[in-house]
Amino acid sequence: MFSELKRKAKQLKNLYKSQQKTAPGQNEAAAQPEPIPVTLTEIKEKLSSVFTGCDDFRTREIFIGKSQKKCLITYIDNLANNELLNNNIVRPLLLTELPENFILENSSKLIEILADRVFCDSSIEMKDDWHKTIESLMSGDTVIFVPGNSKALVAASRGWEARSVSEPQTETVVRGPREGFIEDIGINCALLRRKLKNPNLKMERITLGRESKTPICICYLQGIADQKLIEEVKSRLSKIDIDAILESGYIEEMIEDAPLSFFPTVGNSEKPDVVAGKILEGRVAIISDGTPIVLTVPYLFIETLQSSEDYYSSSVTSSFLRAIRIVCFYVSILLPGLYVALLGFHQSVLPLNLLLTISASQEEIPFSPLVEALFMGLTFEILQEAGIRMPRAIGQSISIVGALVIGEASVRAGLVSDPMVIITATTAITTFILPPLQRVLPFFRLAFTVIANVLGLLGIFLLLIAMVVHMCSLRSFGVPYMAPLAPFVPADLKDVFFRVPHWAMQTRPQSLTWQETSRVKGRLPKNKKGLSPKK
Repeated sequence: MFSELKRKAKQLKNLYKSQQKTAPGQNEAAAQPEPIPVTLTEIKEKLSSVFTGCDDFRTREIFIGKSQKKCLITYIDNLANNELLNNNIVRPLLLTELPENFILENSSKLIEILADRVFCDSSIEMKDDWHKTIESLMSGDTVIFVPGNSKALVAASRGWEARSVSEPQTETVVRGPREGFIEDIGINCALLRRKLKNPNLKMERITLGRESKTPICICYLQGIADQKLIEEVKSRLSKIDIDAILESGYIEEMIEDAPLSFFPTVGNSEKPDVVAGKILEGRVAIISDGTPIVLTVPYLFIETLQSSEDYYSSSVTSSFLRAIRIVCFYVSILLPGLYVALLGFHQSVLPLNLLLTISASQEEIPFSPLVEALFMGLTFEILQEAGIRMPRAIGQSISIVGALVIGEASVRAGLVSDPMVIITATTAITTFILPPLQRVLPFFRLAFTVIANVLGLLGIFLLLIAMVVHMCSLRSFGVPYMAPLAPFVPADLKDVFFRVPHWAMQTRPQSLTWQETSRVKGRLPKNKKGLSPKK
């Protein structure tokens, strides 16, 4: 009996494997071009079978000009613009001056005649694949079927409601462009074209998502971006097999090099000027329809410390602000741990007056510094999450009033000390200065605080070394994550800890392209009066 069960299990296993092997072939068969029916009756039957239960699917039969020849206009309501549909498609078909005999004699070529002589829209194209016509319909285009022809006309009539271009809320600037990407991929590509009016800016469209059919655009500068990087991006995108891409975060999670690492290896931005600047350095941008967040690869750690305003202000001011961000990065992850380590292991390092003040504040606290730090850190994260999820006006009130009330009440109740409230507030402020790392800094802060309670400053140094080693081991599409520091590229230090003037940035980052490509030829010479020479 056991051998019989084993034999049946083996048969089921082989059957499952055979189904798995035939699945790709079935999908390929489904993806094979399917001819378009020739008669009007067959076209209607096929459309009704595809769009059963779709109340927003619309069809309209009209006569072509003065003849008795009918055509079928199909579109999706609210995806197609009615004004474009009436003016560019229906009106030209009704008012065409082609005589009846001409249409009947040239019935097989009628669709070419309509495309060349009737329609004034420049985005008319002919398709002979049934699946492609359905995809065009679902994208908002209008499909015109002409009986007697094995092709269909696809006219651009997309006109759904879209958000206007406005300043992004997540990347506000004092000086710089205020425009931001929106949810429409066409407008986002146009915003990039406005920044880089160069035919070498290539935009290649693909489609991802078996059910969503989401348009994706790969943008790069030919001749500047490394060809191996471009091929790697295309390869990783082509391997994505998922039912839907609803936001660029789906793509980011599937193409990043280290999905289990806390450090992001794929960049993102809502500002066209930021993405254009990264493309100019040799990166590749990935634009997804339905989201204002554009991805850029490769992404280096130094980018988390940079801001778009660094390149619009003077180099001295930008370098000073960048130094502040670097200091804030270490303060945001180390400050609570240093406080716990100094109180638990290294009291002799503190000045006597400061130590007496802290001891007085800790005298009536029933908890250890570690418990205080964990409690205040958790409270801050809860308030921050509540402020984000609630409506904007209420969220601001919760975050501000909640922090003041809870902090003051906790001190009066003797649950936490005054220094811990100050440390938590300082840590929160420094975290807000680094938006790209805002979601991951609490994990590092927790780790440093816990190990400081066990090993003191030694534990902090050991964990810091481990973090640096991990960062040096990361790659972003083949580029070392810590470049140009590890490996050390002296030519790229002009935009790391400080930013040199634009006229001194004569080459693009070699960490990305591994070749020297010039950006500027140098600063203009000045005459004795300090003015640039006239041409």
